[in-house]
Amino acid sequence: MGVLGAATMCVLAAACGGQAHHDHAAASKKADSAFGAEMAQSMRRIHLDMTAAPVTGDPDRDFAAMMIPHHQGAVDMARSVLAHGHDPVLRRLAQEIIVTQRQEIEVMRRRLETAPGPAATVTPSPTGTGTGQVRGPGHGGPATGPTVAVSGRDRVYTADQTSNTVSVIDPSTNRLLGVIRLGDPVPASLSPLYKGQLLVHGLGFSRDLRTLAVVSIASNSVTLIDTATNKVKGTVYIGRSPHEAFFTPDGKQVWATVRGQDYISVIDPVAMREIRRVPTANGPGMVLFHPDGRYAYVPSSFTPEADVVDTRTYQVVARLPQASPFSPNLSVSRDGEEVWFTLKDSGKVQVMSGTPPFRILTTLDTGPITNHVTLLDNANGSFAYVTVGEENAVKVYRRGGANPRLVATIPTGDLPHGVWASGDGTRVYVGLENQDAVLAIDALANRAITTIPIGQQPMALVYVPQAVPSGPGTSGLVPLGVAARNGHIVLIAPGGDRRKGHATVSVNSLGSLDLLEMAASGLTPGENHTLWLADSRNASQGRRESLAEFTTNVAGAQVVQAIGPLREPLTPSTADRDRRRYLVVTRRGATEPVLVQQRP
Repeated sequence: MGVLGAATMCVLAAACGGQAHHDHAAASKKADSAFGAEMAQSMRRIHLDMTAAPVTGDPDRDFAAMMIPHHQGAVDMARSVLAHGHDPVLRRLAQEIIVTQRQEIEVMRRRLETAPGPAATVTPSPTGTGTGQVRGPGHGGPATGPTVAVSGRDRVYTADQTSNTVSVIDPSTNRLLGVIRLGDPVPASLSPLYKGQLLVHGLGFSRDLRTLAVVSIASNSVTLIDTATNKVKGTVYIGRSPHEAFFTPDGKQVWATVRGQDYISVIDPVAMREIRRVPTANGPGMVLFHPDGRYAYVPSSFTPEADVVDTRTYQVVARLPQASPFSPNLSVSRDGEEVWFTLKDSGKVQVMSGTPPFRILTTLDTGPITNHVTLLDNANGSFAYVTVGEENAVKVYRRGGANPRLVATIPTGDLPHGVWASGDGTRVYVGLENQDAVLAIDALANRAITTIPIGQQPMALVYVPQAVPSGPGTSGLVPLGVAARNGHIVLIAPGGDRRKGHATVSVNSLGSLDLLEMAASGLTPGENHTLWLADSRNASQGRRESLAEFTTNVAGAQVVQAIGPLREPLTPSTADRDRRRYLVVTRRGATEPVLVQQRP
C-alpha cells in the first residue's frame, strides 16, 4: 500500500470513518429538523469522501486528498449553522471556519495539481450531480467530494442526432471548438455500403475522464472517444436501437441500454466487446449508478416500470411503477439517496429512493415534453434542473426527498433537451434541440449566460471537468460545415392563443435534402393531425402537400419529422420571397388550421 501502509490506513479509517458512522447515527436521530438533516448529510459526505480518497503511497498527496473532503465537511456544517443558528459567538466562528477552511482547501488543491509525480485529477460524478472528487490514476470509488472550478480544461459535449456529430465546447469561453464527425448526413448515410454512425444520440464518460461513450441509435453502436485527442478508440456494435450508455464507477465496464429490446449490454471497454446482457423491463431508457457502484437504476421507455439492478449479481432486485411508460433520462444525487427520472409522454418527473427499501418518493407535474434532468449541489443548496420542451424552459427544484419545491423557471430557447452541471455546480448547460445550440446558465443566479451555436439537433449533453489534461484539446475537431445551414420556425394557434397550441420547428440541411423536426404541444390529447406544406397560412386556401401525420400523446404533444427540400422554401432569402411556403397543422380530414406558421 506504499508509504502510508495498511496499518496507517486502518487507523485513519477507524478515526475518521468509524467516528463518522457513530456521528451519523447520532445526527440521524435529530434529523427531524432541517438543521439536523443537513448535519447528517454533511457527515455522510465526509465519511464517503475521505474513505474514497486515492491512496498513492505519497504522504503529501494522500494527506491533501483526504483533508480536502474533511475541510469541505466543516464548511458545509458552518453554512448550516449560519442558516439556522442564533448564537452570535458561534455564528462568528462559523464565518471564520468558512473563510479559513476554503483557503486551506485551495492550497491543498493547488499542491495536488502542481506536485511532481502522477497527476491527480478531479473527477465528476457519473450520476450527473455536478460534484467531484480528487483522485489519482486508477482509483475508483464514489464520485463525491470537493468540487472543481470551471476551466479551459473542461469540455461540454453534445450528441447531434441529425448531423451525426459530437459538438465540443470550451466552457471557460463558452465557444464551440469544433465537432467530432462520426457519420455522414442523409442520404449518404442510407447507402447499403455506409460504414459511419447514424442517429448519434447518447453520451456517457469514464471515471478517469479520459473516455467518452457515444451511442448511435440507428447504427446500433457505442463509440469510445479519447477526450484528450478527440480520436475514436473503437466502436462496439450491440442490440437494436441502444439509447444511452455509462461507465460503471470502477471504470471496468460500460452499460448500454438497448431500448429497442429488453436488456442492458455490458461492454468491456478494453477488449471492445459485449461480455454479457442484463435482462430488464422492455425498452430500458437509461442507466446510471449509485456512487458506490452497488446499484444500477434503469427506467423504461416502453414499459411503466423502473428497475434497480444489483451490479454484483446482475439481477433486478426492485421493480417500481412509473406513472407512464416513456422515461428517457434520469439523474442520481451525490449521496445516492435520490434518483430522479423524467416521463416525456406524460410531462412528469418521479423521485425514488436510491437505497433499500426502494420506493417512489413523489411525482411532479413538470409539463409536456419533459426531457432530461440533472442534480447538483452548490453554495445555494441541492437542486434538480429539468428541461421542459413545451415551455421552452428549465425548471429548477430545491431537492428535499418527498417534498421538492419549484424555485425558478429559466427561459431557454427552442425545445430544451439534454442538461448537465459543471464540476462545481455553478453552471448548467442545456442542449436546444430545435435551435441547434447550447444554452449556458449561471446556476447560482439562475439566469442565462449565453447561447452557443453547435451541430444539428443536440440530444444528450454531458459536462466533463478536466477532460483535456494539457494543450488546446482541439486536435481531430472539424468545422460544422453543412450542419451550420439551418432554419428555425414557430407555429402558433390562430389568434395567437398559446394555450390552444404551439410548436417549434428546426429545418436542418443534410446536403441535397433537409430534415424538418416539429415539436408541437398544447393540442388536444389523442387526436390525429396532419402537417402541411402550404402556399398560404390558411390551409383551406391554395395548394398544399402533406408532410406527416401524427397523433398527440396523453399530454397533447408530439415530435414529428419529415425529409425533403424544405429549408429554402420555408426560410427563403429576400430575393426568393415569392417562393415562400408555410407550415400549417390541421386535424386529420379537416381544413381549418389548429397551428399556423408565425416566423420567419
